[in-house]
Amino acid sequence: MPQSAAAKLFDIRLLIGGLFTLYGLMLTIAGFFTSDSAREKASGININLWLGLGMLALGLLFLLWRRVNPLRIEPKPVEQPAAERNRRDLP
Repeated sequence: MPQSAAAKLFDIRLLIGGLFTLYGLMLTIAGFFTSDSAREKASGININLWLGLGMLALGLLFLLWRRVNPLRIEPKPVEQPAAERNRRDLP
């Protein structure tokens, strides 16, 4: 059964994975350009780099989950005409 494009587009895993991947990529890039004074404010930890890598990994896991286990929409049962239902109900 073909799925509608809207069902694939609004799969929450795609939205969450895409946003985490995008923000993780931006933070990782920002982490490469972190100044020494900003690093000292964070107790010597390059917080942008580490959080960016974590968000990037989480986003990619969501996208992988969507790829491995795609959304399946169960078809609705087809209504039978009233005459056929009545015949089955008779003894």
